[in-house]
Amino acid sequence: MSTYRKDKPSAASTLRPLAAAELQKRVREAREELLQLRLRKATGAVENSARFRALRRDIARCLTILAAQAKQK
Repeated sequence: MSTYRKDKPSAASTLRPLAAAELQKRVREAREELLQLRLRKATGAVENSARFRALRRDIARCLTILAAQAKQK
């Protein structure tokens, strides 16, 4: 387990300043990559299975920030 480092920005803090259009673009690209990864998994050609979890979390992070931005407006 990694330790908290104050000097290293979190993934969410790097996404917050982005515009809604950019966040939606990132969600779309991550979903496309997740689909491709699922197809490769079906054929048994997945080399990095941890990428599934990372993509799902990235999508959730972006959607959470989008929802927060929509709520502020």
